[in-house]
Amino acid sequence: MTATTKGLEGVVATQSSISSIIDDQLTYVGYKIDDLAKNSSFEEVIYLLWNQKLPTKAELEALRADLAANMELPDAIIDHLRSYDLSTVHPMAALRTAVSLLGLYDEEADVMEQEVNKKKAVRIQAKIATIVTAFARIRQGKEPIKPKKEYSYSENFLYMLNGESPKDIEVEAINKALVLHADHELNASTFTARVCVATLSDIYSGVTAAIGALKGPLHGGANERVMKMLTEIGEEENAIPYIKEKLENKEKIMGMGHRVYRNGDPRAKFLREMSRQLTKLTGQSKWYNMSIKIEDYIKEHKGLPANVDFYSASVYHSLGIDHDLFTPIFAVSRVSGWLAHILEQYDNNRLIRPRAEYTGPKSPEYVSIDKR
Repeated sequence: MTATTKGLEGVVATQSSISSIIDDQLTYVGYKIDDLAKNSSFEEVIYLLWNQKLPTKAELEALRADLAANMELPDAIIDHLRSYDLSTVHPMAALRTAVSLLGLYDEEADVMEQEVNKKKAVRIQAKIATIVTAFARIRQGKEPIKPKKEYSYSENFLYMLNGESPKDIEVEAINKALVLHADHELNASTFTARVCVATLSDIYSGVTAAIGALKGPLHGGANERVMKMLTEIGEEENAIPYIKEKLENKEKIMGMGHRVYRNGDPRAKFLREMSRQLTKLTGQSKWYNMSIKIEDYIKEHKGLPANVDFYSASVYHSLGIDHDLFTPIFAVSRVSGWLAHILEQYDNNRLIRPRAEYTGPKSPEYVSIDKR
């Protein structure tokens, strides 16, 4: 057998035409993330990932209309969300279960034709935003809000979450965050989705498996942990002493550094700027100032710049979003990439079955149970 690599670091496991990370540059289907973050709507990015090209105006409007038309949830899903112990259940656990449950109410769930899978992709992408917002409202004792067909995806997300028409800068912030998180090559949750559907399991199983992987704090849960850290620090003057103590105790600082980037995450600068604008607008500049101090200190002493999770925390907090909803919002975006990879896996499938290097005992003598 060949030499093993812990965490599969540096191992090329498949070929894909969806996204790439080359020389610290992230692209979706070859388009630089800088161009997409500055110019594209999330719906454009969804279309790009699923169809390997940017949409025309007509194609974009068709996708927007299709997403809006599919956002409403079956009543049974809403009833199921109401049945949870809302005082203890984490929104990611609720999302994972609800997405799996969606498959039971899709009569085409196990139909594997390409066009049918694309229709299911639209349904999943549309409904995942509604699941997150409906759960958030139900646990606050409020009724879920139905989407508006004239709203964009980002507008509808904020509208269904808060019950009021969002401000332009709020829509811009969510749209940018969704664009930046949409895909990221063969990350843990995407790899999980591909492994799952490589068995020819259904698309709902693939997305549910991916949500399970994203739930972990070393993946999607990082931004929630960042905001927990900022809240513990409390005030700007406490930031550096807090970080010094963490480093002295050899504790990990969430949101700093990234395994695949040598010179910094190219997505971070966009959310850094949104954090600056939003925290200033809402009178909460301390979160941005605190974040800058922490990033500068970690860069100087550890050589690690911030990644996209670090500033998304203060962006979402400034929008009044509950901290434990940060990772579900990540899922609302990343499902676009998961679905693209699932569709690609189906189109050129081979069962993913790596080997393991055995490190256990070698040929122990078997002893019958009466002599053990």
